[in-house]
This record gives sequence, structure tokens and C-alpha cells, in this order.
Amino acid sequence: MKFPWVRAVKAVAPVQKQEAAPAQKPEVTEQQKNSSYISARVFIAYLGPTLIISLAYIDPGNFGTDIAGGASFNYDLLFAVWMAGLFAMVLQYLSGKLGIATGSSLAQMIRVSLNTRARTIMYWLVGEVACAATDLAEYLGTVIALNILFGIPLLYASIFGALDVIILLLLLNNRFRVIEYFFMVFVSIIAIGFFYELLVVGPNLQQIAIHSLSPTLTGGTLLVVVGIVGATVMPHVLWLHSSLTQEKAKRWGIKEGDLAPRKKMLRLHLRENVVVLTIASCVNAAILIMAAAAFYPKYSDVSQISQAYEIMKPLFGPLAAIIFAVTLLSSGIASSTVGTLAGQELMTSMLGVKVNKYMRRIVTRFINVFPTTIAILLGLSPLALLVYSQVLLSLFIPVPMIPLVYYTSRKKFMGSFVNRWWFIIAACIVAGTIIALNIDLLSTLI
Repeated sequence: MKFPWVRAVKAVAPVQKQEAAPAQKPEVTEQQKNSSYISARVFIAYLGPTLIISLAYIDPGNFGTDIAGGASFNYDLLFAVWMAGLFAMVLQYLSGKLGIATGSSLAQMIRVSLNTRARTIMYWLVGEVACAATDLAEYLGTVIALNILFGIPLLYASIFGALDVIILLLLLNNRFRVIEYFFMVFVSIIAIGFFYELLVVGPNLQQIAIHSLSPTLTGGTLLVVVGIVGATVMPHVLWLHSSLTQEKAKRWGIKEGDLAPRKKMLRLHLRENVVVLTIASCVNAAILIMAAAAFYPKYSDVSQISQAYEIMKPLFGPLAAIIFAVTLLSSGIASSTVGTLAGQELMTSMLGVKVNKYMRRIVTRFINVFPTTIAILLGLSPLALLVYSQVLLSLFIPVPMIPLVYYTSRKKFMGSFVNRWWFIIAACIVAGTIIALNIDLLSTLI
């Protein structure tokens, strides 16, 4: 059966032979591209790939896990937020580096390595499950925000929420730099919003310092810790980041064999990665700190984000509660756009087909409308759904993570950009810790 919105594309070229990008006006001059000096203007011109990725790190799934962690365990799990942020920096640096060094995305390289159609389809299906779990959290965040901001019943909000990204993508109309500016605005809204929340709730600075450096991992906290890791190190953006840096190199007119501009781009990528993901980690920490200061211990049993909103109104005033809801809505819409881009990249690069972005968005959201609507009708906690969706994501992290560490550590793929021995060790420690946490959690559940 043929579908009108799906059309085949040519097989992915080998990593060493990428097709030339269409001629476009470069965002930087040839002199700036080849110069070793990195000016503020060039850095701002480069901003985009990690900025887009960062919205996945402050999505509604983070709201759910961080609120659950702060409300239930006070500041105890703050170390997990910083740990997950550090893990994210390492893995996202590798993903972006792969796209810069090879001119190929992670999904394209996996497809070439798997070689057979059957293996590729199996790998793609696993990736799609992770994308669906991601979209569930983002969709839930939008639904909850519409409910608490405008009083729309959850059942109706679940229908209206399905249209958010379709409308946004229609307005942006494939103008990629505009999409990057759009993400700058949403990151700013969320960061400023939670900075304000911290000023209002007045957290305990001594406890923040102690628990940032003092790991606490018990049977009761393990589920939330794994959820925090899954909400931060997300599989779909490990696929997407390499595609975004690959696209950025094309837009800058960097050709195959241009080592000097690629090395400069890698330095820009490192700077953007550290700066932007540090901001994202601070936002995540702010959410947990806000929840700890506002809800623990009196409201430690908070089970819904809407309940958290209602508690905040009398305690800290209606403005603080409204800002909290606005940041949640911004997070849900923006992170859903990231999920759409990741899903398109995964399907195009793994299967060799192009799917109409609006149709893919409709199908993905249609799939998630059913479990969400059923959960609402059964009276299940949306906050619990958010936490469990992030735990599921953590279990899927090794799918893109293992090949990513492998490719970037092999000279035959990376050439002179191959990971140094100490970074290989660091990446293996990160990967091993994530896998060990998952195994530990599974052993407690079985």
C-alpha cells in the first residue's frame, strides 16, 4: 500500500562521500570560517544546534521528575540533577562532534553499519518507541498547562494540545534560522521564569550546597533518580544533535576535507554545549529546589502538577503560580517541536523515506492521545505518568548511546577528530553508570 505523504529517498551515501549541500548564503564569511579566533559575533551566528537540543532537557518530563524529587525527598536528589546534566554534556558533545567530523548523522551511520533492511527496521522501531515516550511527556505538559492556565477540562485540553506543534511548524515554514531564534526565546522564558520562582520561594542555600555534592541513593529514591537521568539524557536528541551540526556545516558552506573550518566549528560546538547545557541544568536544579522549598515536608505527597500550581497560589501569590504554568506550557510546546525534528531525522536517515512533517506530527500525537485520555478518564495522576515515561526513556538511552561512543572512538570513522584516550574513558564511565542505574532499577522491580 502506498501513502501519498511518504516518498522514498536515495540510500544514504557512505560516510566518506556526502552529497554537496545546496548553495546557500553562509552565515559567516570565508575569513571568519577559517580564522582560529572565535569572536562573539561568530559564536552568536553558530548558536542553534545545542540550543534546540536543550529544550528536551527542560521539557515537562523534567518538571515531573524534579517536582517529584523535591517534594518527596527535599534537596536530597539535587546531586542527580547535576550528574544527569554532566552526562548530557558529554554525550551531546559526542553527538554534535560526530556530525561535524563525518558529515553524517548518527542514524545514517547506524544504517550503513547494520547493512540489512531487517536489522535497520528493528533498530528504527526501538527508536520510535523512545520518541513516542518522549512525546507523551511533552504532550502531557501542554495538556496540564492548558488546564491550569485557562481552566480547560483535561479531556478537552488533551484534544487542543494535539494541535500545538502542527500550528507552530506551519508558521515557521522550514526557515531553520527562525526555528533557532524561536528556541532562544523559549529557553529565555523558562530560565527567567524559574529564576523568579527561586527568588520568591527563598531556598536554603546551605542545603543546596550540601546535597549538590552528597549523593543519596536508596531504594526509595532510585526510581526518581533514574527518571531524572531519563528526563535529561534523552535518546531522541542523541540522534538529532549530529543531524543539526551536519546541517549547520552545510549551511556554512563547509565542504568535505575542509579540516580547518571543521575544527573551528568543533570549538564553537564545545562552547555552545557547555554554556547552553549548563543553563539547562540550572533550570532543572531550580525546579527541584523550588519544589523542595515549596512542598517539602507539608505537601510531600503532591501527586499532580495542577495540585502544585494550586498550592503555590496562596503560598507565594498568583503571579508565581501563573509564571510556573507559563513555563510549563512553553516547555511542552518547544520540546514537542524538538521531538518532531528528531522523529523526522530518525525515519529519514534510518529508513530512507521522507515523511510529511505535519502528517508525522498528527500520527504521533494521535497515538499519544489514547493513553493520555484513558489515564484522565481513569483518574490516574498525570505527574506519575510523567515520571514513569522518563524512566522508560532512561531504559532506551543505550540504544543510541553505545554506537555513539563506539563511532566517535574509532579513527576509521572520525579521522583526526577521534576521541582522545581520556575522553573515551570518561564516555565509558558515563555510559556504564547509566546502564548500571537501569539494571539496578530493573532488579528492584522484578
